[in-house]
Amino acid sequence: MRHGLRIPSFALGPKTATLEEMGRYLRRAEDLRFEAAVTIDHLLLTPPAYATTWLEPLSMLSALAGVTRTIRLGTMVLVLPLRNPVYFAKEWATLDLLSGGRSILGIGVGWHEEEFELMGVPYKERGPRMNEAIEAVCALWAGDHVTYMGKFYRFENLTIDPKPAQKPHPPIWIGGGTQPSEKVYGQTVPNIDPVLRRIAKYADTWVPHSSATPEMVKGDWDKVQRFAREAGRDPAKIGRVYSNFVWVLEKGEKPESAIPHFSVYSGMDLDYWKTYYLLGTAEEVAERISARIAALDHGVDWIVLNPLNWGLEQLELIAAEVLPRVKGGS
Repeated sequence: MRHGLRIPSFALGPKTATLEEMGRYLRRAEDLRFEAAVTIDHLLLTPPAYATTWLEPLSMLSALAGVTRTIRLGTMVLVLPLRNPVYFAKEWATLDLLSGGRSILGIGVGWHEEEFELMGVPYKERGPRMNEAIEAVCALWAGDHVTYMGKFYRFENLTIDPKPAQKPHPPIWIGGGTQPSEKVYGQTVPNIDPVLRRIAKYADTWVPHSSATPEMVKGDWDKVQRFAREAGRDPAKIGRVYSNFVWVLEKGEKPESAIPHFSVYSGMDLDYWKTYYLLGTAEEVAERISARIAALDHGVDWIVLNPLNWGLEQLELIAAEVLPRVKGGS
């Protein structure tokens, strides 16, 4: 089982972390054997879920490629339907090439309607647009003189260079599934099956929602396996990720002490953070992670945790006190 970080790449005006600070943090993460650093993608502020927005991912990851050595760099997740697939294929291939083949492309359909309206993309089309975009991008990475004729994207005899350093393409992680907090994100999902079918058909690795309960994850994974078989794929070849925001308490420290850290980025309250995120002692956090791994038939390939600041203290606690206590995994 491999360990990664979803980095606290918050845009905080003059308090935004510098590239020097980010580089120092990630080089220490490399020393601690974290193998990936990924970032969230949001164009706008998205209250109440988030009290801040994130730095633009491709620009930031390109900069981080120059101040890191071995850690993989990626998104978890990037809103693919907001991008033109041809332009995006060239952007990401360039990132993969210049990082020495260290990129992980994590993608999702997105949920913030204002972002889609601003970009001129019909919100209700985001699912089928994402399916076509995945197919178009992978085709452009795989060969030259590519023709693609979809409903939303159409091009003929098109060649994109450079190609990614990784063959046939960078790993594709797809996020999505059942979650208990749709109201937080201003949406409802009456039928999650199209999302799970997309994961079953296209994903190298599945990223369930951070807020999903073990029971929700188990139910979704049962469906993903069935849909994969229907699509002619071996579900055992689909990797799985456990991810969540985390704050580790010292012995005797009260949960209220985490409020200033969570409130930097989240518009929710302490009860929400305690229920859906990882807030507790190292033992408590490890126990909750282990329960989610068990819900995925102990087949988790990656644990990706999101500390709430760029300080080394939490990073060291996670590496030394939490991850060694986690049970299960592949």
